[in-house]
Amino acid sequence: MNATIFCSMREHPARFRGRQAMLAGAAFLASLVLFASPVRSAETLRVGRAVPQAFSFVPVDVGIKYGIFRKHGLEIESSAFAGDAKMQQAMAADSLDIALGSGPAMAFIAKGAPVKAVAAFAGRPLLLVLAVRSDGSIRSVADLKGKRVSVSTVGSLTYWLVDELSTRQGWGPGGIIATPLGSMKGQLAALKRKDIDGIVTELSTAYNLEKAGEGKILFQFGDLVKDFHIHVVFATNKLIASRPDAIRAFLKGFFETIAYMRQHKAETVQVAMGVMGADEQIASRVYDALMPMFQDSGKFDPKALAVLRRSYVALKMLDKEPDMSKLYTEAYLQ
Repeated sequence: MNATIFCSMREHPARFRGRQAMLAGAAFLASLVLFASPVRSAETLRVGRAVPQAFSFVPVDVGIKYGIFRKHGLEIESSAFAGDAKMQQAMAADSLDIALGSGPAMAFIAKGAPVKAVAAFAGRPLLLVLAVRSDGSIRSVADLKGKRVSVSTVGSLTYWLVDELSTRQGWGPGGIIATPLGSMKGQLAALKRKDIDGIVTELSTAYNLEKAGEGKILFQFGDLVKDFHIHVVFATNKLIASRPDAIRAFLKGFFETIAYMRQHKAETVQVAMGVMGADEQIASRVYDALMPMFQDSGKFDPKALAVLRRSYVALKMLDKEPDMSKLYTEAYLQ
């Protein structure tokens, strides 16, 4: 019995050393796998927005805050611009990869901009309204004939909407005098001074005018133009050629974010308050009014494209209507 015990004690160190060797080998193999297959880091995309405070572009902020883009392997660097033209310049200078802008900005592609529209994400222009002074004499659209209504710039979407409203009233272009005044701050000051009779603005500004008792919404342009793409996603030709999967990942994350926003009003409103600089009441009203504007598939509608094509000539952005099929692609949509 003592011999048996002695033998077991003598063999134990050998078994122990064998077990150590096996463990060391396994650790070495694991380290080889680790170095051969590093954890993939998120891919960075530089994403621009045509303007900084519009609810239209809140999906970018919501997607970043709640990790939706990260889930699709993307790190988003977000920036904002003073209009589509400035943003298109940034894309041409290779300062952006993706841009969120207006449907009318697709005309830049026909003029040689090195980009392509890759998704349509908002339809009729529910975002934009025509507001007038609360204490003014204008009570209906019929009272606008010969009146001055401020817009951002000549050739802008707001300029076209005023001319389109005038034309549909039977007054022709110019029946309502579109008055370019630049920034919204300057337009609001002109309205208060009574230098103009109305203002084309986005919904949250109009709600703030109503809340302050300084203005009222006279007309909603979403009722004028039913077939439209007010907002689209652009990608640079460089990104299309070199990283097409990044475009697919962005669009998946973007439209997943829109679906999230539909189901999570409270969270979306909190993010929108920060982006828009609005209080909770205003942000909540904007959410209710504008969520129906967002599209879920990203597909381009032929009727909306026909309206856009016509607007490019009316806005004098192009001399003739372009071949719209050359301005967009649906190849990166699910």
